[in-house]
Amino acid sequence: MASSQRVVIIGAGIVGTNLADELVSRGWKDITVVEQGPLHMPGGSTSHAPGLVFQTTGSKTMTHLARYTIQKLQSLEKDGHDCFNQVGGLEIATTPARLEELKRKHGYATSWGIDARLVSAEQCLDMYPLLNKDLVLGGLHIPSDGLALAARATQLLIERTSKAGVRYLGSTPVTGIQQVNRRVTGVITPGGIVPADIIISCAGFWGVELGAMVGVSIPLLPLAHQYAKTTAVPALAGCDINDLPNGKNAIRPILRYQDQDLYYREHGGQYGIGYYGHKPMPVVAASLGLTTDHVDEQNMPSRLEFTPQDFDPAWKLSQEVLPALQQTQIADGFNGIFSFTPDGGPLIGQAPNLDGFYVAEAVWVTHSAGVARAVAEILTTGGSQIDVSECELSRFEDVQLSRAYVNETSQQNFVEVYDIIHPLQPKESPRNLRTSPFYARQRELGAFFLELGAWERPYWYEANADLLKCLPAQWQPVGRDAWSARYYSPITAAEAWKTRNAVAMYDMTSFHRFEVSGPGALHLLQRLTTSDVTAKAGAMTYTLLLNDHGGIRSDIFVSRLDDNLFQIGANAATDLAYLAREARYQSQHSPSQWAQVRDITGSTCCIGLWGPRARDVINAVSTDDFSSKGLPYFSVKRATISGIPVTVFRKSYVGELGWEIQATAEYGQQLWDKIYKAGKPHGLIPAGRAAFNALRLEKGYRTWGTDMTTEHSPYEAGVGFAVQASKKEDYVGKAALQHRAKQTPSRRLRCLTVNDGRSMVLGKEPVFYNNEPVGYVTSAAFGYTVRKPVAYAWLPGKISEGEAVEIEYFGRRIQATVTAEPLYDPNMSRLFNAGPSAVPELQQPLRHRL
Repeated sequence: MASSQRVVIIGAGIVGTNLADELVSRGWKDITVVEQGPLHMPGGSTSHAPGLVFQTTGSKTMTHLARYTIQKLQSLEKDGHDCFNQVGGLEIATTPARLEELKRKHGYATSWGIDARLVSAEQCLDMYPLLNKDLVLGGLHIPSDGLALAARATQLLIERTSKAGVRYLGSTPVTGIQQVNRRVTGVITPGGIVPADIIISCAGFWGVELGAMVGVSIPLLPLAHQYAKTTAVPALAGCDINDLPNGKNAIRPILRYQDQDLYYREHGGQYGIGYYGHKPMPVVAASLGLTTDHVDEQNMPSRLEFTPQDFDPAWKLSQEVLPALQQTQIADGFNGIFSFTPDGGPLIGQAPNLDGFYVAEAVWVTHSAGVARAVAEILTTGGSQIDVSECELSRFEDVQLSRAYVNETSQQNFVEVYDIIHPLQPKESPRNLRTSPFYARQRELGAFFLELGAWERPYWYEANADLLKCLPAQWQPVGRDAWSARYYSPITAAEAWKTRNAVAMYDMTSFHRFEVSGPGALHLLQRLTTSDVTAKAGAMTYTLLLNDHGGIRSDIFVSRLDDNLFQIGANAATDLAYLAREARYQSQHSPSQWAQVRDITGSTCCIGLWGPRARDVINAVSTDDFSSKGLPYFSVKRATISGIPVTVFRKSYVGELGWEIQATAEYGQQLWDKIYKAGKPHGLIPAGRAAFNALRLEKGYRTWGTDMTTEHSPYEAGVGFAVQASKKEDYVGKAALQHRAKQTPSRRLRCLTVNDGRSMVLGKEPVFYNNEPVGYVTSAAFGYTVRKPVAYAWLPGKISEGEAVEIEYFGRRIQATVTAEPLYDPNMSRLFNAGPSAVPELQQPLRHRL
């Protein structure tokens, strides 16, 4: 966007002031920050935040946002006082399960490039002598963690940006958002309208109320969190706050006791104690009223009255783990308001239904400057250098935006904030919000469901358990360690075997399907995708959506159903928001080229029918021509199955002959019944997502958001074949991509196979080469066809096929080999079911297509 845009930032906390600073540093000048509280202490979460910055999580994005926040805070300094106290961080384990969890977290740190070390109980006591030696089993030490002085940082940023021309309006509540034709034009305040081309809501837990002013759902819940300070601790007598350098008030590492939902920090000679073990305490921001001009450390809207009875368990546990606290009392406490979301992540990006309205909400101090930089980069260059897809405001499905869903899941995230969570662990509630028309039949067959996007998705079927007795020896599942065996069943091996050797049916209903229609539909897709999609009706194209930097925004399937009608197979609700917004822009600027984007996922259902006997099954229920001539690979047509009108797509995620058979939802159960009955004589079984994932990895098929993101180019990710060099039309990211195409990739997504044939990994583990960490695993599964675990990993481009690497899994090294891909059927003969020479002209360009 042009730097002449008029920007209004709502909220002068740690996020809003950082965002103003990031925009100023990029040359933007017309910036106004509106704050309902007094500027010296606005009274939001920033004003009371304890400031702990622990960088390492299972999210690469969140870790890197936190790392930049530390760098930014360290750069802020005035009168010898900086804004970050790098005392380090120590997480302790008091249970064997937590000790193992710290090994996993150490792996995350190594994967994301954070210096960390696992330490023994004795080393924990050396760093933190006040710990109870009888409780501690070990710990994780991260030297670069520390304490953010958020309130001070905010004041320095206000001072710096004010000198650069940023206008601050303190004690100025926002009473409305002015808009025209679904685009913001200004912020309404008691003092008048502040004109704006761009509005960014950085209002923290007040964001829900701001979104409601313009009909934008902000899925966050304000929750109170207990924090208390002790009286002076005799053991800290030499640590008077006035004696510490540069205005700092702690010398020991920040401490997390996650087994009991507690964390600790020093306040000079006192201790600060934070507690997540109490019951969730939801707050309605609107009930807090307007912020007064009289805000201080004891009186602010975000600081609620302390409830000692809720803190009693924490106090007893604290005196146990830190016996020195037995000589103290609680001097002060409060219930401070923070923002929680359904998945625990922040909310970043433009509202899907209101142009120019952006949010940076549910952002804790830990990630504040990182988020601010990401939003500034999106506004000024069209994309963040750190992938923030998992933080996008538009990532949630409609059902996940309901207040009932937000309230329940956000409270559950508060309860689980320090819990040990398995990567496949689903929500316990709410469940069964979205089910396919096949759900009743799947329940009858003993399906084990996991949840994603509120969809119930079968992972395996107990009805297939008896097949384990029939499995050939080379297909028998191997034993697993306890962690990788969670949410797993050996039945998966039988379902993979049946898919490869007979035929299986998969529920594909939960995959996103959009319809793009109108006279401008073709033009819209031509300017957004990397492929030429002008082929006649019946053609299907695997292509990419890029950002302005040539990074992969998504990979999609474009099927042309008619001249002005296309169906998109997409990845997420974020894709819908992007396509719909671009269609809206196009329709506004070229009315004759209007296009409409519609989500048809919930109104349709889909069965993936795949395997060498798939034609036997389809021919038993349809008289339509499903041969390679009647329906070539990567094509689509309308057909009839047992009297049911369907749309059939010839593609395969599992690398076997077959089709995706789509019908409207009212025919779903009948479609399942007809195919299931007709397939039984041919060995048909239902199969679940676990087998599906294993089979797709054997074929080298990437999953966007896991294997590749906006941080990666198509050439690095191994999907360069989806970039059509002969396409003459300009499209988003083309110029950047042409530049990147001339460069030798410094990293590549590579296939790894585990040497011992049995040691499993699950994803995000660090990869070592010559004993140095060089990359990380993206996704992994046991490859039942190739008889060994398979993983994909980002590695330096210089590492070649055949070279040895190691994957670190819970502290131990697993030997693996970089392997040529795809591991299964490289000539695509199984997909064509006609031998590798039948269509030689298609072999190379389709080598990795889905």
